[in-house]
Amino acid sequence: PRGHPGTWNSLSQPCMHTSISQIIKDKTLKPSRRSLPCLAQSQTHPQNLNRTLSLHPADQIQSKPVSAGSSTVNVPCKKALVFVIGGGKDVYIEEAEHTTYDSRTDQSLLIQKTPNHPKLEARTESLQENNSSVPSSLLFRDGKKRIDYILVYKKSSLQVEKRCTFERNLRAEGLMLEKEPSLTNGDIMFVKIHAPWETLCKYAEQMNIRMPFRNLMSDGAKCQRHIRQLKSWLPKNPMKLDKEALPDLEETDCYTAPFCQARMHHFTINNKETFFSNSTRSRIVHHVLQRTKYEDGKSKMGINRLLGNGTYEAAFPPHEGSYKSRHPIKTHGAQNHRHLLYERWARWGMWYKYQPLDLIRRYFGEKIGLYFAWLGWYTGMLIPAALVGLFVFLYGLFTMDSSQVSREICDANDTIMCPMCEKNCSSWKLSDSCVYAKVTHLFDNGGTVFFAIFMAIWATVFLEFWKRRRAELTYDWDLIDWEEEEEELRPQFEAKYSKMERVNPISGKPEPFQPFTDKLSRLMVSVSGIFFMISLVLTAVFAVVVFRLVAMEQFVSFEWEFVKKNWQFATSGTGVCINFVIIMSLNVVYEKVAYLLTNLEHPRTESEWENSFALKMFLFQFVNLNSSIFYIAFFLGRFAGRPGKYNKLFQRWRLEECHPSGCLIDLCMQMGIIMVLKQFWNNFMELGYPLLQNWWSRRKIKKGGQCLEHKVLLPQWDKDWNLQPMNAHGLMDEYLEMVLQFGFTTIFVAAFPLAPLLALLNNIIEIRLDAYKFVTQWRRPMPARATDIGIWYGILEGIGVLAVITNAFVIAITSDYIPRFVYAFKYGPCQDQVEPSWPDICLKGYVNSSLSVFNMAELGNGYAGYCRYRDYRAPPWSSAPYDFTLQFWHVLAARLAFIIVFEHLVFGIKSFIAYLIPDMPKDLCDRMRREKYLVQEMMYEAELEHLQKERKKNGKRYHHEWP
Repeated sequence: PRGHPGTWNSLSQPCMHTSISQIIKDKTLKPSRRSLPCLAQSQTHPQNLNRTLSLHPADQIQSKPVSAGSSTVNVPCKKALVFVIGGGKDVYIEEAEHTTYDSRTDQSLLIQKTPNHPKLEARTESLQENNSSVPSSLLFRDGKKRIDYILVYKKSSLQVEKRCTFERNLRAEGLMLEKEPSLTNGDIMFVKIHAPWETLCKYAEQMNIRMPFRNLMSDGAKCQRHIRQLKSWLPKNPMKLDKEALPDLEETDCYTAPFCQARMHHFTINNKETFFSNSTRSRIVHHVLQRTKYEDGKSKMGINRLLGNGTYEAAFPPHEGSYKSRHPIKTHGAQNHRHLLYERWARWGMWYKYQPLDLIRRYFGEKIGLYFAWLGWYTGMLIPAALVGLFVFLYGLFTMDSSQVSREICDANDTIMCPMCEKNCSSWKLSDSCVYAKVTHLFDNGGTVFFAIFMAIWATVFLEFWKRRRAELTYDWDLIDWEEEEEELRPQFEAKYSKMERVNPISGKPEPFQPFTDKLSRLMVSVSGIFFMISLVLTAVFAVVVFRLVAMEQFVSFEWEFVKKNWQFATSGTGVCINFVIIMSLNVVYEKVAYLLTNLEHPRTESEWENSFALKMFLFQFVNLNSSIFYIAFFLGRFAGRPGKYNKLFQRWRLEECHPSGCLIDLCMQMGIIMVLKQFWNNFMELGYPLLQNWWSRRKIKKGGQCLEHKVLLPQWDKDWNLQPMNAHGLMDEYLEMVLQFGFTTIFVAAFPLAPLLALLNNIIEIRLDAYKFVTQWRRPMPARATDIGIWYGILEGIGVLAVITNAFVIAITSDYIPRFVYAFKYGPCQDQVEPSWPDICLKGYVNSSLSVFNMAELGNGYAGYCRYRDYRAPPWSSAPYDFTLQFWHVLAARLAFIIVFEHLVFGIKSFIAYLIPDMPKDLCDRMRREKYLVQEMMYEAELEHLQKERKKNGKRYHHEWP
């Protein structure tokens, strides 16, 4: 089209050479990047460029006169591309892009060593002088047009026709393109995309992007400004970021409204170059890329499909320059937003500071901003939970020696316990497990029940207040009225069901349709696959159980006295480590199976695919992590039997028993070791692995001799290309890690009060680690919008409900709280007292009461005498030997009663708290209504003022007409 801003108007920009004829006449032209600007702006293809620079120009380019009636002629890419330079007088024909390239000429374009090319340095410095606000590596060659997006393709790719059609259609949409060869890889070509002002305005209106409407300094805002000025004299909060170092976060007191070209005079446009932020410009370009066709057809459009079929290697918005500077930020300020984020957010020295969420949102978009807001909120809420858990642990530590149960076990030198295994095991003294009993008291004490109730309420408060925090963020970030656009169908869905169509009730257009029977059958296959993988997890847990039984006999008969004496710790510790290795190995399999099952379902849209995949990954990893913990908590020692009648696995190995102090210490060890090891592994995979990959890519570049000695001269798009792309599944891995940690923190917190503290310490590192990864190690992701954290909120609510149930069962079944409670008030020395002095005196004799007697002569293996074992059974000399006693049934009834009372009490408190806390603060509702009213008033006043100016300008006055 003639005069289109995205076609050949770029030729009119100033550059080194104004026409190809001048290049042809210049016999001394050298193959350097200095000779490329005009050629690339003319949309000349790289093959012709290479030929022009490597061979004699007159032999490659032949001029043919064409009528000058039109400025441009668009022809298919496979054929000749005709364009006019120099006022339409001289017309030249260039050959189109072919599928074969001359690698030698591509290598000639690369700069091998910096000292040999002083002209490149001069060009870089001149561009920096022309536009000091934007680095030269973020501009077109003319030094004026900002690069909003980068496309990367290989010259050896065979998808030439699709790429040419796609790029031609991008220009028709109003975008401006410029190609640039890579300086580090001869087969890589970059396509730089710039969105002109007219294109930005057009699509900003289509996308309903909210922009600053007008500054309105109300009396209340003026008062707030005066209050802030007074507060500036007070000492600064060390947790908060210094606003002087973050000038982009200063409050502007602006109202926003959806952008409209017809009412452009309403908006605050001080500078067209900065009116649309970089993230907004990138989002607009991405919107165009997703909706531009590359072939004729309904589904033949979108950059995602071109990335999938290998037409392009990558597509990403560029980073805003380097994240480091030679000069300190305090004296010279920040070079760009990326540098500012690194200095004030991603550095480890900022671990105690609040996050600059507004700046994160401006640079990475609302979706990533909400993730870091949720992670910061979760970390802040962990502080009271960690303090209470630490207090419970310290209470157990200080009362460890004075505990009645621990003292009785440590003083039981005359109590002979039955052998713990069939072979190589002999009877042992109860006092030998003194250390074991004291360690158990650290986690199983009087504060356990209180802490379990506290964490159940904490989970509810955390989720309810997060909804309020999310409402405030969506208001501040102009997301209240934002609704997700109608999503595009996935290419796989369209390809599968292209022959079956129905009318979309929303758009009114025909689209592929999946029949209900097909959807149901695929869903059943997917559910069957999920159950199969869960059964695989249970098989792995069973294998670990068998290992514990075998290892128990080996450690008991170990020659090393230390291991033989602490065989229970050795058995549990090795079992947990092997279980962790199995967990991490199965996680790799689960991801591939979840990916396969999700694709088998053929979800309709990308959001449906992400939700289905996230749910499967959560189910797999949750069962994988917690299955062994559930076994230890609720099954270990419950079906072992009694001496003389033990239950055996495969008639070979006797089932494992609980220690006389209880099974809670095994559960605590299982949780602690897995939690610590998993956090170390995740941190390594998140930071260490990308660091190694980036180091290896830099090493390969140096090996090939294609690395610039000074990284400043390497363009930003080349630097970004050498970084790692963001995870294919977006933030799914980040959320999954934190949600699984939330499960560890709440579900079995009664057994491990230090879990919130470990989670807090890990999250303090996790925030800065993720920040460092996003700012320095990953390419800049597309700034996406979102109003919440998606399916993860529902998963968190489900974990909160499950936590109440599991903690009730842990306290009632796993711990010894209920047996001690029943003994103290029914069988102990305080049974007849109205106000017993709990717990020292009332628990006197509890250990003897919880142990039953067995006659070892019944085994017939030469042993004689009596031994004790943990159970409530009648002695061998009673009328009904080894039957359950009345105390057993009292304890069982108390356990069931506690579970019912605990669950109803906690669920009642949770529901009451959720009812008391509204999802949106009242002052926020008032502010929203007030803003809506003021925006309407301002729009009316601005329109009235505009009409009056137009009438005065035209000289028309109507005295009897309103307004």
